[in-house]
Amino acid sequence: MSNRTFTMIKPDAMRNGHAGAILDKIIKAGFRVVALKQTKLSQEKAGEFYAVHKERPFYGELTEFMSSGAIIAAILEKENAVADFRTLIGATDPSKADEGTIRKLFATSVGENAVHGSDSDENAKIEGDFFFSGLEQY
Repeated sequence: MSNRTFTMIKPDAMRNGHAGAILDKIIKAGFRVVALKQTKLSQEKAGEFYAVHKERPFYGELTEFMSSGAIIAAILEKENAVADFRTLIGATDPSKADEGTIRKLFATSVGENAVHGSDSDENAKIEGDFFFSGLEQY
């Protein structure tokens, strides 16, 4: 089990001015930020990141949305990081997310759900390495 996970604050949360509040909630939940950057994905890079969904009907809409504005990418560290972070962010559908979760507080829809969180230790490593070189992770 890894003690690291990966997250992105998505373009909707960035546009709505929620990045600071989301980062504050993450840190107060006991996560240590080990890598952090603000960037903007091209549609091609968004497509590479979400390649696992390429055959799904929402893929085009997803890559268009994820390349529509700035994002913040981060690698987080905490014991049981992946599971604890998925609990912190809540269900993909904010109407079904538990009270106090990031998506309940800051997401507007299933498609614009404020944050990404890795779903496994393996994917956390792959996703973190997509955005950060070894020199950027400490």
